[in-house]
Amino acid sequence: MRGFLTACLVLLGCGIYSPYGASTSGAKTCSVAPFDPVSPYVSASAALVLTESLRDRIQRQSTLRLVDDGGELTYRAEVVDWNVSPINIQGDETAAANRLTIRVELHYENTLEPDLSVDKSFSRFADYTSDQDLSVVEDALVEDIGEQLSQDIFNATLGNW
Repeated sequence: MRGFLTACLVLLGCGIYSPYGASTSGAKTCSVAPFDPVSPYVSASAALVLTESLRDRIQRQSTLRLVDDGGELTYRAEVVDWNVSPINIQGDETAAANRLTIRVELHYENTLEPDLSVDKSFSRFADYTSDQDLSVVEDALVEDIGEQLSQDIFNATLGNW
């Protein structure tokens, strides 16, 4: 009996967490709106890859059920920056590599605990050699950046330790 009471106190003191470590505030549902490609350089397909990366992360790392609209936890994001810049300049003033940087502005709403709602910017990058054409490596770069961004967003919203 004493062990049961101790377990109850520990659980009550820690808030409501899923078995995966996500702090869901007791929510059962979540919705992730398609990322809006605000930057003129972002393709609709790249914005969709970023959206799906976040949806996949939430489904893998929480017990939340994904719904199309009106979840207890909602995510909306805009891809506001898509920048390619040279890096690793060599002696002959040519770039050995380029860097694709993607920045998103996130609006996260927690309807159960509004004080946990967040408006925040997230930025990540991936490098590729300058002998590669961006159009050839873009899909792989966006997938890589999407994984990084989804982890950052997940940690900032559901990883509330």
